[in-house]
Amino acid sequence: MTSRRLDNVRNTLWSKATLCDMINGIIFDYGGTIDSRGVHWSEVIWDGYQAADVPVTKEQFRDSYVMAERELARVRHILPNDNFHDLLLKKMRIELQDLIDKGHLQCDDIEPLAQQIAQYCYDAARSSIEEARPVLELLSQHYPMMLVSNFYGNVDSVLRDFDLRKYFKGVIESAVVGVRKPNPVIFKLGVDVLEMEPGEVLVIGDSLKKDILPAESIGCQVLWLKGKGWTPDEDAQTHPNTIKSLSEVPLSRFLDIRI
Repeated sequence: MTSRRLDNVRNTLWSKATLCDMINGIIFDYGGTIDSRGVHWSEVIWDGYQAADVPVTKEQFRDSYVMAERELARVRHILPNDNFHDLLLKKMRIELQDLIDKGHLQCDDIEPLAQQIAQYCYDAARSSIEEARPVLELLSQHYPMMLVSNFYGNVDSVLRDFDLRKYFKGVIESAVVGVRKPNPVIFKLGVDVLEMEPGEVLVIGDSLKKDILPAESIGCQVLWLKGKGWTPDEDAQTHPNTIKSLSEVPLSRFLDIRI
């Protein structure tokens, strides 16, 4: 990390008084938080569809997006060693085939489209991750950190591909532990690995329903990275501890205590 980028992170200001100073550990969500700036991943993929000139409506896409998510949850398409590009490519194949099966898309060979959209989304994720990296790097120097994620069983491979695994003491993944957000038990598992009380742990995530409210329910402190959500109702929701970018994580609010 360059000294200028590090200085920019260290100088981040926080105007709210809702976080206490007794933060001794941090839990991050992954998908949507670190890899898409708080924006729901359906929006990132839809941008990829538009960049590839896929002639379907957003409503048609969203239906196939949901179908693919259910298929991935039902059948083990994603393998533990799959990186994020592998995952995206498999997901795009499922979505595009569903659009063809429903008569929304005419295409003799989906592979070129799947490859193009997967690469677009992979590049978008990498761009977001590089923006997040200075924050992760600085926080990991001063706090033990856990990653708690609803994922497909390959999040460790995804983290290693993006050189993120080194920042986290451990990973709690839904497909591995058998508990999914918004069940607060999955956050309690992360707190237990940190060997701390919930009130000592800050949870940072992009979903009010799946990250912030369940983490608060067990006593954790929270920061909601709010981007564009799945529905207008989600976009209208508010919380006192809201940030628009990981660069707004209140580092100067509590890092000074430890530096």
